Amino acid sequence: MIGFLALAWRPAILPIDPPAKTSFPAELIASGQILAGAGYCEVCHTRQGGEKLAGGYALRSDFGTIYSTNITPEPETGIGRWSLEAFTRAMHEGVARDGSHLFPAFPYDHYTKISDEDVEALYAYLMTRPPVKATAPVNTLPFPLNIRTLQEGWKLLFFRSGRYRPDAAKSAEWNRGAYLAEGLSHCGGCHTPRNLLGAEKADHAYGGAVIEDWVAPALTDENPSPAPWTQGELFSYLRSGVSPLHGVSAGSMSPVIHTGLAAVPDADIRAEAIYFAELDHAEARTAATDAAIKKALATSALGTGQEYDPDARLYAAACVACHYNAGPNPLPARPELALNSALTLSEPTNFIHVVLEGIGTRDGGPGLVMPSYAALGDADIARLAAYLRRTRTDRSPWTDVETKVAALRRQAASAKPE
Repeated sequence: MIGFLALAWRPAILPIDPPAKTSFPAELIASGQILAGAGYCEVCHTRQGGEKLAGGYALRSDFGTIYSTNITPEPETGIGRWSLEAFTRAMHEGVARDGSHLFPAFPYDHYTKISDEDVEALYAYLMTRPPVKATAPVNTLPFPLNIRTLQEGWKLLFFRSGRYRPDAAKSAEWNRGAYLAEGLSHCGGCHTPRNLLGAEKADHAYGGAVIEDWVAPALTDENPSPAPWTQGELFSYLRSGVSPLHGVSAGSMSPVIHTGLAAVPDADIRAEAIYFAELDHAEARTAATDAAIKKALATSALGTGQEYDPDARLYAAACVACHYNAGPNPLPARPELALNSALTLSEPTNFIHVVLEGIGTRDGGPGLVMPSYAALGDADIARLAAYLRRTRTDRSPWTDVETKVAALRRQAASAKPE
């Protein structure tokens, strides 16, 4: 035990006087702003209705709730007295200025790959934001999980410090995409399944996971979408929140695109698209795209003129006016459900969320909205899900859908802004 405590001990780094904004070059701040967008800093460090970057966002896990901290340069409750050295250690090693270990809800296992130069730019950007005095709520991790010293054990098992190393066999664009995706954008944090101790399963990277009660689909060729996520489709989706062959962003992904990546230049978005398109082996599967579109459009009219089928009548009344495509290609403004991964996933969770909550102006693409259909009963939503699953996909039926609708409805009703 004494040996472990000695291994886990980290010294505190002395506080500094908050640096003047004018001490940071304008170009460094501008670079940091882009990097902060790529890392979704505002998304995770701003509670609903709260001041930007002032913390308080609830990160729920199987172990309890962890609240993000204030990363404005406020000297008492934020990082105003953190030196660049302290900030760098937190990013690269997961250790706070006072020497305490950070919980891995802060993805330092990804941030350790960020270059020193980019960490410095992030520091310059954050230290020039408006200071906000705000203290995060107390985490709800139970004893002994709330003992920060024990995080050293987690690090010994799952954390390896080190900067990103370019792959010489790949292009500069691919390496830029990998650097962002594996490091600052920490895409695996949502799209990689985790083990019983909350660490990402390295042997199943980007294999899909559940995050904030949404399914984050696989980013590999395990993704069940009928059409592959090509470089072009990925770029369109990450840039605007719309993919003509896959639908629009929703749930946890919406703020990533519209709040985070909005600050990132096209070149970096394209680099990430190149990286993930290769992981998806999309180029080898593009020949199947035309067939997938043709097959999907052949089902688009189903639900019209089928008065004998009560499920089809329900679909016609609620959905067909906005989701019917005559061809020859689906329109982004009329998402083709037979191409949407929400219907091909192993669970109906994402489909139910969208039906209950709709797609707002801040969620999907520009000008694309979908009203909430929460007025429908649980049984009717389950019928819609079953009807679309059997008529738009070749997948086996979902099970116990009505119970899942009821559970997600209760959850939505009890959710309160943090």
